[in-house]
Amino acid sequence: MQIFGVDIGGSGIKGAPVDLDRGDLAQERHKVLTPHPATPKDVAGCVAEVVGHFDWSGPVGITFPGVVTGGVTRTAANVDKGWIDHDARTLLGEKLGLPVTVLNDADAAGIAEMAFGAGRGRKGTVIMLTLGTGIGSAVFTDGQLVPNTELGHLELDGHEAEKHASTKAKEDEELSWHHWAHRVQKYLAHLEMLFTPELFILGGGVSRKADKFLPLIEHVRAEMVPAELQNNAGIVGAAMAAAGK
Repeated sequence: MQIFGVDIGGSGIKGAPVDLDRGDLAQERHKVLTPHPATPKDVAGCVAEVVGHFDWSGPVGITFPGVVTGGVTRTAANVDKGWIDHDARTLLGEKLGLPVTVLNDADAAGIAEMAFGAGRGRKGTVIMLTLGTGIGSAVFTDGQLVPNTELGHLELDGHEAEKHASTKAKEDEELSWHHWAHRVQKYLAHLEMLFTPELFILGGGVSRKADKFLPLIEHVRAEMVPAELQNNAGIVGAAMAAAGK
């Protein structure tokens, strides 16, 4: 069974048909740059471009980098503020002319990792983090999602954690892997103090380079692993949500 998944990020919008039996992309994904400003109208146009690239007709799952309740986007930390309290499901559904499901991007990535990746079969508390333009989070207890946690906005050393420990912060400040890993370590230690997870799954594009920073992180008791689906997790999770999985 194939369903289309789209992952809206702060820097790029990517999507592909997903094979839900394998939990992997059925075709190579297509990506376009996120428009700036990332207004609802302009982002919807980019989503339509990605879906249209595959001449897709059928349900589409779409992630959004913020809180989503009932298809309405409630926050917009890394996109245009016009998304706040916007009926994204209606906007995107009308633009595509297709059935649409919208959910938080990190929640989608976490759903995919719990079903097909590093969290498969894991019980207890698992925290999935997507390190990118910001930091997204998905929290699971015995496999059940606690939606829209947005732990990237926790305060850490007087800053929002994602302003301090995201991949964007590493790039903008030209941090070494060692310096950045120290920041990520402080963030993980803070989350561990609050939630006592058994497992951290670290995702986002930087998960492809986990060997460069994970071995540098110390004093965290929980197991730490890179996302197995890497930067495709959001696409897979979006498709799963559209299929009601």
